[in-house]
Amino acid sequence: MSTRKFFGAIVATAILAAGASAATAQDKIKIGFLPGVVDPFYQVMELGVNAAVEELGLEVVTQVPPTWGVEVQTPILDAMIARGDLDYIITAPTDKDQMIGPLEAAVDAGIRVITVDTFLGDGDYTDGPVTFPISYIGSDNVEGGRISARGLAKAIGGSGKVYINSTNPNVSSVEGRAIGFNEVMENEYPDVEVVGLDFNLDDMNTAVQQTSAVIQRVPDLAGVFGTNVFSAQGAGTAVVNAGLGGQVQVVAYDATQFAIEQLRDGVVSLVLAQKPFDMGYMAVQFAVADAAGVTSLPRRVQTGFAIIDVDNVDDPEFARFIYQVP
Repeated sequence: MSTRKFFGAIVATAILAAGASAATAQDKIKIGFLPGVVDPFYQVMELGVNAAVEELGLEVVTQVPPTWGVEVQTPILDAMIARGDLDYIITAPTDKDQMIGPLEAAVDAGIRVITVDTFLGDGDYTDGPVTFPISYIGSDNVEGGRISARGLAKAIGGSGKVYINSTNPNVSSVEGRAIGFNEVMENEYPDVEVVGLDFNLDDMNTAVQQTSAVIQRVPDLAGVFGTNVFSAQGAGTAVVNAGLGGQVQVVAYDATQFAIEQLRDGVVSLVLAQKPFDMGYMAVQFAVADAAGVTSLPRRVQTGFAIIDVDNVDDPEFARFIYQVP
């Protein structure tokens, strides 16, 4: 059974079990969607949100921050709370600690919270320090970092110097990816040296500059791990600009069209595709199930990955996970 059918069945069962009152709750539910920033990953997530909303006949209010950061996301969140008509907010917190207070304010205003892609606290909404969100729906990013490390190590022959270009500190998703990556390199590939990690603040041009500086500083650099959309784009661009495509290997987190083009060109050796459509779609389903009175929704849902390389990029079973945006 497909993911969409499975969660659709959950919601349908919940509504039937709860009776007419659940159907009334579903009719009244209004959802706010507040992702992290404008990029292809969140655009695909929005497609998932919209698909579920349309199927269920609901209404969604979407506000997308133009740039990443607590200082940008918080006032947008405050405005959504002030509307007074939202029942649920689906959001990707831009900081695992600093967004706790602003989202608690949403809960205090009677709005239920579901986090997607990134989580609050340590992500353990059952026994951890933050328990008010209904669920976290997203990738196992530590495992994603491990997968990326093994892919990059294989591409460089198991030895050499590698570099991590990331986005922001204290963001659960990219933090987990770096942790998993370093763990594998330290424990499984003693001949691989991680020469540094930079934060580009989710800006591709900064990622280009940072990676270019590392290429100049480390002339025998063998590989780069780009931990998200803009990190991977910037890393790949810097490698191409230096004339090192195919020599300095790049592993890209997020299956953007740009990353796939660079995969075909031999610049990127592996693309790790998340499933943002699933995250958005499931989050809406979870909101409806919660409104219907379901009390056993899982507090953490891992949506998995598709690992794309030159051997399977044209296989429909893998190519369907490439981010397609309007």
